[in-house]
Amino acid sequence: MNEKEVSEIRRRFRADKSSISRVRGCYVNEHKEVVSEFNQSLGIMGQEETEQLLSVLKKTLSGTLGKNLIDIEFATQQVVDSDEHNLLMALRNSSLQDDEALHEFMGRIIQSIKFEGNYLILLACDKYDVPSYSKDGEQIEDGSENVFSYFVCAICPVKLTKPTLGYYAHENRFKTISPDWAVSAPEFGFMFPSFDDRAANIYNALYYSKDIAQAHSDFIDTVFKTEFPMPPAQQKETFQNILEETVAEDCSFDVVQGVHDQIAVIIEEYKETKNPEPLKFSKGQFTDVLESSGVSEEKIEVFKEKYDLQFGADTEISPKNIVDVKKFEVKTPDVSIKVNPERSDLVQTKIINGTKYILIRANDGVEVNGIQINISENEE
Repeated sequence: MNEKEVSEIRRRFRADKSSISRVRGCYVNEHKEVVSEFNQSLGIMGQEETEQLLSVLKKTLSGTLGKNLIDIEFATQQVVDSDEHNLLMALRNSSLQDDEALHEFMGRIIQSIKFEGNYLILLACDKYDVPSYSKDGEQIEDGSENVFSYFVCAICPVKLTKPTLGYYAHENRFKTISPDWAVSAPEFGFMFPSFDDRAANIYNALYYSKDIAQAHSDFIDTVFKTEFPMPPAQQKETFQNILEETVAEDCSFDVVQGVHDQIAVIIEEYKETKNPEPLKFSKGQFTDVLESSGVSEEKIEVFKEKYDLQFGADTEISPKNIVDVKKFEVKTPDVSIKVNPERSDLVQTKIINGTKYILIRANDGVEVNGIQINISENEE
């Protein structure tokens, strides 16, 4: 799915837009025991509760594509005949009304995930009458020929709130508000099937993780039984390790700065094109960046070998997972320096009288602990 398609589905999660009429699922305690199951109609809920519930479900489609939102691809044989895909299709085709399939699905989730504390397995289905548009972008009335049926699954922690002080105006006094159990935003979840080219694609699901460092591999293996892309945080660490090992003694400030700045420029330029498809870098594009940053041809060949080994020769990676365009940081064991990414030219490294230094060009506006200081010529 691309950003436009994700946004189109996200807009469904409003009481006046969605056809979601009920939510199903169960409440699980820290011992993996089902405390209760629910099949809750939104029709008997208040507007505020309905909007809050839809907002929780909507968060399974939040974050950045390639980071928080990952495309899961099923092999053709899985779609033709596999237990895991058949179960997802049974849930989707029955609009979550197949009790046997639902209990089987929730049981698998409970046994697979390692979760501290209580949580909800929250499921809802929607049928989207996908509108058609003319060539000039105008919506065609009664022009829809496609209904997109899908469901979302969210795993939401349920946490005990802290006691807090409240003021009750009608009683004109302060009282302690007692602790209670509150539903938190989803830690992870998915949508099935995916919405590609504005239609259902049963070969794909869209997986969500709030924490990009957590893959929840047991859940993924149980629900999808397919190879999952390397998590974004691991991609970044792996790329950094490859770069360090490849360039070795030539891994200078200028090389790292060059890699960061070039990738950041490409990301910003791509953003200006407003292309809904997420930007991906191939191995060749990364090697072009290294070459432009002054890395020798010999070491670029080593980089290619390590890239193939760690990522796979044909693997494409979101450059946003490698470079944070809003951050440029220089660290030593005792000092951390944060620099405006657009002004990394203010930093340089030098060896003076045998000692290594990080030098920062500074004119006006230098502060220490919030106090503006002057740098005099006597300090040369």
